Amino acid sequence: MDGEAAIDRLPLDLLAYIFSLVTSFTELAQASGVCKKWRKAVNQSMARRESLSFAGWKMDDDSTSRLVHLAYNLKELDISRSRWGCHITDNGLYQIASARCVANLTSISLWGMTAITDSGVAQLISRTSSLQHLNIGGTFITDESLFAIAEYCHHLKTISMWCCRHVTERGLLVLVNKCRKLESINLWGTRIPVDCFIALLTISPALEIKPIQLLLNSQNPPPLLHAV
Repeated sequence: MDGEAAIDRLPLDLLAYIFSLVTSFTELAQASGVCKKWRKAVNQSMARRESLSFAGWKMDDDSTSRLVHLAYNLKELDISRSRWGCHITDNGLYQIASARCVANLTSISLWGMTAITDSGVAQLISRTSSLQHLNIGGTFITDESLFAIAEYCHHLKTISMWCCRHVTERGLLVLVNKCRKLESINLWGTRIPVDCFIALLTISPALEIKPIQLLLNSQNPPPLLHAV
């Protein structure tokens, strides 16, 4: 019996387990096109995944959304832009927002996704009631995204807004006021005045503000210079 015939005799569950070990989305797509049984096994393997990372892959809106929709048990989603780039737009976020798994996501990274706007972020965030960790750094979001996060993500524990230069004190105050479980916030590279950090700590004294220098500066203003 040849190798092809032997693998065709494998139970569907075993095939699905084998495909769950494959990390290349290109190879999974090729396997899915072999036959109907393999396509079912690939879909089943995707349904079992609790974590998906598209960082480093050239993904577009449709291909990313299609895989997320198959991953019923997904808990962690990473579509960060990397060297090769994930080319995801608001349209992709709209499509992902309708996936069955979104309500159960606990971690999302949209790091460096410069093609998304507040509109796409708000649409996705409105479905992520279980979200605990969010990385939205390196994007062009504004306070409008923070208002949506504050409205829907009451379980949020950590958020990174690295170099989000369009967020303001107003958005941060609303976020920290409403997300009472927030433990850590990364504001490196933003344009937030020191007074805002003091206000955030007044609302939530245990809040960890990163980088640590921002926290130290807010608590220890520079000494006055004495006249010579």
